[in-house]
This record gives sequence, C-alpha cells and structure tokens, in this order.
Amino acid sequence: MKKFLISTAVLASLAGAASAETVGVSMALFDDNFLTVLRNGIQSYADEQGHSVQIEDAQNDVAKQLDQINNFIASGVDAIIVNPVDTSATQAMTDAAAAAGVPLVYVNRQPVNLDTLPDNQAFVASNEVDSGTLETIEVCRLLAEMGKTEANAYVIMGELSNQAAVQRTQDIHDVIDGGKCAVKLNILDKQTSNWRRDEAQNLMTNWLSTGTAFDAVIANNDESAIGAIQAMKAAGIDMASVIVGGVDATQDALVAMQAGDLDVTVFQNAAAQGSGSLDAAVKLAKGEAVDQAVWVPFELVTPANINDYLQKN
Repeated sequence: MKKFLISTAVLASLAGAASAETVGVSMALFDDNFLTVLRNGIQSYADEQGHSVQIEDAQNDVAKQLDQINNFIASGVDAIIVNPVDTSATQAMTDAAAAAGVPLVYVNRQPVNLDTLPDNQAFVASNEVDSGTLETIEVCRLLAEMGKTEANAYVIMGELSNQAAVQRTQDIHDVIDGGKCAVKLNILDKQTSNWRRDEAQNLMTNWLSTGTAFDAVIANNDESAIGAIQAMKAAGIDMASVIVGGVDATQDALVAMQAGDLDVTVFQNAAAQGSGSLDAAVKLAKGEAVDQAVWVPFELVTPANINDYLQKN
C-alpha cells in the first residue's frame, strides 16, 4: 500500500475547479466537539468546491451506519465518506461499497481492513502512533521539570472499539517501556470514558475517592481530559500540582490550557482531514488515482505555542 505524509497547505490546494459531485457522508456521532469540526470541514470544503454533500448522523450505532451507506448507494451518490462508529466493523461497509462500485473514503478513524482496501477506497487521517507518543513524552518532560524522578499517572481511554483509543493507549506504554519517559512513570489504573466529558468526570471522581496519590492524568482525548479536570477542581485539587494531557486541541481544550488547567494537547487537524477526505472521494469518483493512506500530521500544543492554534479549529 502506498502511504505518504501530506501537509495542510498541500491538502488545501489539491482540488481544482472540478465538476460537482454528490457525496454521502456518514459520521459516527454529531454530538462530539472534534467530530463537529471534522464535519464542518467537509461541509465548508464542499461549499467552496461546489459539491453536494448529504451528511448523516449514525448516532454511534454500527447497524444504523451500515444502513446509511446502503441508502447512499441506493440513492446513486458518486462517492461515500465514512467516519466509522466501530473501526473493527468496517469490512461490511467496504464490501457494500465495493459491490456497488461506489468509491468510499474512511476519515479520521482507521478501518480494520486498511491493508486490504480496494483500489477505489482510501483513508484520510492522522497517524495515531504519533498522537499518544507526543502527548506522553511531553507529560514526562513536565513531570521531570517539576522535580519528579518517579511519578504516578491515571490513563483515561477512549472507546475501546476504536482504533485511535487502542493506539493512543499503546503509545503511552511504548513511551514508558521504550525508555522515552524522562521519569519513572507508573500507571495506577486505566479505564474508558468512551471519549465523553461526563464519563471522564465520574471516572476521575471515583479515582479521587480512593485517596491514592497521583501526579498526572493522560487522556486519549481532550473531552476526557476536561472531564477529569472538572472532577479535580470540584475536589479542590491545585491544578498546578497535576500534569494533565489530552489530544485534539479543541477550542474547549485550548481555553482550559489558557486557564492553566490543561498542560498539553496534540493538534489533530480536523478541518484538513475533512477537506482531504472530500477531495479523495471526488477524485475517486472521477476515476483518478488516490493514495490509500493520506496522513495529516499531528502537532504538539503547549502553553508556549498555544497562540498558533487558537484559530485553527
């Protein structure tokens, strides 16, 4: 499979004044801050390029998402974009689109069948091997900067059916086990919040009730990090004494960073993923060649460079 790294600037300039295409888009969930930016990126780019997009909410339901794909096929769309509910359930979607000869592009969440995608299917996202790695290395550096030589951390995972959550959690362990952490970091516990702020808040509240001393919280996404922060602040914890990391660099996360509550996040360019996925879908619909894996780089965000990201999402 061909893979390449593509900059945001190149992504933005890929499409020319092309003829209009109709693209069906199935999003895993509308009620998610990051996915909202991704969805808006697709819509904005479609408006700019003169394409028609029909965007549907799968409401985190695998069966509903497959129905949406079949309905798109039946309605005669030129191509389909899918942000999968469950990345381990993408084979049926690939098969349905392939059988109908309709190009399909997965966006943001890596399909389990990435290595066997047909020629008229592709994947546009950021490489999750980098996300948790950047986050964890910076958390370790900040702990060392606080004078720690050994530290304890809680890990808040995303949906366990999602490849990104699995990989970001693995990244944490790879940093620790690979000797890339500036301190001896012990993981006290790791549990899922399903990417949700409220679940992360409840989870952190439960951890706090044990009275166990900890130094850091490493979350798979910003919403979970914010939920943990809310629980800690409600418990009267001095946020300067705890290092908190997330991923996505959402606007809410950047506000939390400006307030001194969130210490590190990793920018995932949702808008570029959205425009890149639509560009790939349109090209495939026209019979043009598209690399099957298009990577939009992750970027570390800290208080030192936050001003570079305040207007990006």
